[in-house]
Formats: sequence, structure tokens, C-alpha cells
Amino acid sequence: MKVTITYIELKSPFLFFKLTMRAMKIVQQLRTTNCKAFKNTGFWKKHYTMSLWTDVEEMKAFARSGAHLEAMKNTGEIAAEVRTVTIDADKLPSWSEAKKMVSKGKSLSFR
Repeated sequence: MKVTITYIELKSPFLFFKLTMRAMKIVQQLRTTNCKAFKNTGFWKKHYTMSLWTDVEEMKAFARSGAHLEAMKNTGEIAAEVRTVTIDADKLPSWSEAKKMVSKGKSLSFR
């Protein structure tokens, strides 16, 4: 199984509402998939998500379609930085573990 952990740092806390609108559409899309588990957390400018997938093909199919694809195309509008990491795991890690892992993940900067 695969776990993807994502960190998004917003350019401004006022962009939280735009992030929330995009996230609502992504969660609707997520509910139509075979995603095994999903969690999110965040405050002010720092936000995190985790999702658990049976395999990398399902994970990539989700990421490269629908609301998620649209959000990725427009990430630079709201994000100063995005970090992602994908690991092999049978369940979602704790938030403290996930935050450590994603801090070393692939980074895209929009500053």
C-alpha cells in the first residue's frame, strides 16, 4: 500500500478560503475512488494531507484527474511551497511522523 503526504504553505493566511474551496472539490472527487483512508490538518498558512492507496496506479490516476489536477495546475496562485512524499505503509502514520517525513520530501517553491 502507498501513503502520500502533502504539505502546503500558503502565501497568505487570507488564501485559506480559496484552499478550502479547492479542497472541498478534491474531497468530493476522493470519495469516488478506492482511497482507503484520508486525513488533513492545518492552521494559518501550514496545511497537511495524507491519503492511503492500494497501489501507486490508483494514487496517480486520482492525482492526474478532475479537481485534484485543476488544483495542481493552479497551485502557484495560493501556495508559497508544496512538499510531497510517498511511502510504503499499511496505515496512515501519526501526524508527528508524517510532518517529519514530508519535511524531507520533494519541494516546489512558488515564492
